[in-house]
Amino acid sequence: MHPIQEQLLKLAKHKNLAQLSLREMASAIGLDGESPQKIKHHLSQLEKKGFLCLDRTKGSMTVASTKPGWARGILETKSDVFAIPIVGAANCGPASIFAEQNVEGFLRVSSKLVGRSTPSELYALRADGPSMNRAQVNGRTIEDRDFIIVDARSRTPRNGDVVVAVIDNKATVKRFIDDRANGQVVLQADSFYDYEPVFLHEDDDFSISGKVIAVIKNPLQIK
Repeated sequence: MHPIQEQLLKLAKHKNLAQLSLREMASAIGLDGESPQKIKHHLSQLEKKGFLCLDRTKGSMTVASTKPGWARGILETKSDVFAIPIVGAANCGPASIFAEQNVEGFLRVSSKLVGRSTPSELYALRADGPSMNRAQVNGRTIEDRDFIIVDARSRTPRNGDVVVAVIDNKATVKRFIDDRANGQVVLQADSFYDYEPVFLHEDDDFSISGKVIAVIKNPLQIK
C-alpha cells in the first residue's frame, strides 16, 4: 500500500475524512503544500479497495479494518451489503498457494447471497483451479476464479463439508472426509478431472480454517 494511503487510513481512525478538505487532510498527515489532486487520487484508491467509504453529502465515513484476522467482515451501518475481506487465493488442486493473511481488498456482497444477517467471522478467497468444480455449495459449483465465502468459526467440520484446509502454510479447498476410524482424514477433490485425494494423519501439520458457506460466481464464468 502507498505510504500516503497508509497515512490517510491512520488519520481516518481519529478524524472523519468526509468532513475535511483535501488540503486539511494533506496538512494532517504532514504533507503541507501537497497537491490536493494527489490526496484525492489516494482517497479514490482506498475507496476502490474497500478500505474507506466516504459520503461527503451526508458528512459520513465508513472505515474497514485493515486486519483480516481470517475473519472479521465489515458490516456497514443500516446496509444489507457486506464488505468481506479478501485474504488471497486458495488452490483447488494441490495445496500450492500460500494462505497469506493479507487483505487484498474487500468483496461487497449482499447479505442474501451469503445467507447471514451479519458478516462476523467471514472472509473471502478466490478459487484457483478446477478440482472442486463438481462440488456444490447451496446449489453453486466452485469454478476457477470464483469467490468462496468462508466461515472462520466452523473449524471443526462435519463429514462431507467443503472446507479450506491449510497444509504446511498453504491453502486448499477440499471436501472433508472423516475417516479417523482408520486413523486418518481425507481431503477429497470433487472434479470432472482426475485429482488424487490427500490422506492425512490427525497429527499432521494441517488445520481447518473454516467451512465454505457460499460461492460468489465470477461473472466471466456465467454462461
